Amino acid sequence: MRPRFFKTLTGEKIPLPVFFPDATRAVLKTLDSEDIKNTHTLGVLVNTFHLYRDPGHDVIKMFKGVKNFMNWNGGVISDSGGFQVMSLAKTMGGNNAVTDTGVTFKLDGKKILFTPEMSIKLQLELKSDMVVVLDDFTDPKSSYEEAKVSVERTLKWARECRQIFDKLVAQKKLTPEKTPYLLGVVQGGKYLDLRKYCTQELVKIGFDGLGYGGWPIKTDGSFDYEVAKTIADFTPKNYFLYALGIGKPHEITTLVKMGWNIFDCVLPTRDARHKRLYVVNDKKESGYEYYTPDKSIYYRDSQPVSKQCDCLLCTKYSRSYLAHLFRIKEITALRLATIHNLRFYSKLMETLREVYSEL
Repeated sequence: MRPRFFKTLTGEKIPLPVFFPDATRAVLKTLDSEDIKNTHTLGVLVNTFHLYRDPGHDVIKMFKGVKNFMNWNGGVISDSGGFQVMSLAKTMGGNNAVTDTGVTFKLDGKKILFTPEMSIKLQLELKSDMVVVLDDFTDPKSSYEEAKVSVERTLKWARECRQIFDKLVAQKKLTPEKTPYLLGVVQGGKYLDLRKYCTQELVKIGFDGLGYGGWPIKTDGSFDYEVAKTIADFTPKNYFLYALGIGKPHEITTLVKMGWNIFDCVLPTRDARHKRLYVVNDKKESGYEYYTPDKSIYYRDSQPVSKQCDCLLCTKYSRSYLAHLFRIKEITALRLATIHNLRFYSKLMETLREVYSEL
């Protein structure tokens, strides 16, 4: 049976499936922690590299973790920071910047070697509820041989992350209740045999869950459900299945039916800031459509954005008022739109829990 709950270090049990919006720098743009809580969002994702850069791990350590720093009582998953680091590294030194030892990049004029050990140490200082291992992102254009090298490096780093994680947990004398989950990441690009191999080898190392790593979109623009199914088929039933960075509502719905249970993505918050609000539409195959708030047809519309939504925007304000806020470029428009999209996602998760409970 797939896990039913995601337990936090403070003992809270978050029901699955769950969506964690990206609070990359310990903030969701335009919202505070109370706003997030009021959308029934149960957790957020933070990025280890960005928080290492600013405010710095010494500041986070002073607050005894990122939750205290941002005054957030929900769940927190920390991304390894690998994707951001590799992007910096490749602009600096091409593929030579990524070796089996780690990733070399420049930050504020200083050369830094980002290793599996460094990633794990920083994440434990964040005191997140789930720690993600450093992995070698397989470029979607990779040849089979290049993808194979990426997989082997991912596995090497995964073993190192497992070892340093266990060592630090022992040194800190963390009880099982105070020990975060550790997530392995499956790489291999579009090559299903490599995805299967990577999944099986990560299971041998031993983790609490596995993540869908790499780029999930095929060259024709469609989602690669075959890769998702391959990973799910070879992952133990008691593992978390985390769809890293995957977040379109219809994709989430399909993946939940395969057993995937944790999701994160920038889409709902980014779309809100770009005038794309999600509303339910059962006549659409996807089950939803986009609402563009500043169209002239809404200038005198007294109706809410969605009668099916109970968010702050839809219960307190009209389409006309939201259109006005966007027209005058008032930041309140971004806040209300973001609140709406997050509530759309939390309601989607509430519905999908019924589907997931039958798996």
